[in-house]
Amino acid sequence: MTATERPLNVFVIAGEPSGDHLGGALMAALKAQTDGRVVFTGVGGETMQAEGLEPLFPFSDITVMGVDAIIRRLPQLLARIDQTASAVVTSRPDVLVIIDAPDFTHRVARRVRRRDPSIPIVDYVSPTVWVWRSGRARAMAAYVDRLMAVLPFEPGVHAELGGPTTTYVGHPVLETLLPQLPETGQGPDGSGPPVLLILPGSRGSEVRALLATFGETVARIAERVGEIRPVLPAVSHLADRIEAEVADWPIKPEVVRGREAKLKAFAEARAALAASGTVTLELAVAGVPMAVAYKLDGISRFLRTVNRIVPFVNYTTMVLPNIILDYGSGGVPASKAGAEGRTQDAFRHAIPDFLEEDVTPDKLADAVAPLLADTDERRRQLAAFERLHDLMRLNDGALPSEAAARTVLGVARTGRPALSAS
Repeated sequence: MTATERPLNVFVIAGEPSGDHLGGALMAALKAQTDGRVVFTGVGGETMQAEGLEPLFPFSDITVMGVDAIIRRLPQLLARIDQTASAVVTSRPDVLVIIDAPDFTHRVARRVRRRDPSIPIVDYVSPTVWVWRSGRARAMAAYVDRLMAVLPFEPGVHAELGGPTTTYVGHPVLETLLPQLPETGQGPDGSGPPVLLILPGSRGSEVRALLATFGETVARIAERVGEIRPVLPAVSHLADRIEAEVADWPIKPEVVRGREAKLKAFAEARAALAASGTVTLELAVAGVPMAVAYKLDGISRFLRTVNRIVPFVNYTTMVLPNIILDYGSGGVPASKAGAEGRTQDAFRHAIPDFLEEDVTPDKLADAVAPLLADTDERRRQLAAFERLHDLMRLNDGALPSEAAARTVLGVARTGRPALSAS
């Protein structure tokens, strides 16, 4: 971009805190790649505002959790959707970027496409069409010009399902965790008792469902392997509650707070016992073998029962690294992947996961204890993590935010493909 060109006009919309963090990193990369000649308007939180976003309204207006809260505030949410779409059409940006939170962002995008088809639309983070509601992929193609995927198999999935053109830009964990892991005096193979990470989740409901069982599991693991050092990185809003609840554990964990302490714990850990979630991918990227547990809420438990009768969910594991390893790079699971499937099969279900009635101290201890020693179980997970790194890394060594910014700039400069060709 030359000095005589007008600044790039980017309208960017996030609908939840995780999207705000993604949006902030994307905005920083866009500023770097345009020498600062870019202006931002849209919807986002503190991270995006710190990068120069001029928000249409307070982020808290749309970051609503829970069915009851959504119902109570539905009129306001619908009004904000329409307000946002109208603002996009009025400003006629070079590109509209929507980030995750499809219940909000996709409704905005559909309205924008109807009102002004000339505005190119980029979606950052794919809905989980590979798990359920696969028809969303083809529906998105009508109003999304480019999808930026954070999982390496998603371009193949969308090609198979008739979704929008999809570019893999890398998962943010490759940028936010791996480069920041500290060098510690005590590594995962160092002296002293092995560090066992305890990760009961970042939501109150997860902690309530899993923490007591995790405490019993830690005691059983120590009975089997000897002295261990349990460390529990706690999210700030649950740390006091967790401190109180672990006080009477037979083997009390060291509860640590803050990102720096979490990174240090990850760097030192020998193994982990974790709730299902993004943290499983963080552990895999950090090279920490794990066992994973999850208890469902009432609605999810009901849907699981229904799914056994009339299947509508297409996957059998809740662990994200397992899903990535099973799909490989081709966009189809190992069972359908032919020759490549044999490579994928070697790492199938590498990380043991336990759901509902299988979440017991004995079963979890059986899975975790071997990971603390030099065993076949540990070596298999470490080999799977190497395969995962190969699948997830970007060939040119770019950070995910840099790859995403390049993609957004490419779409902004060429416009909508169908209109550019006419």
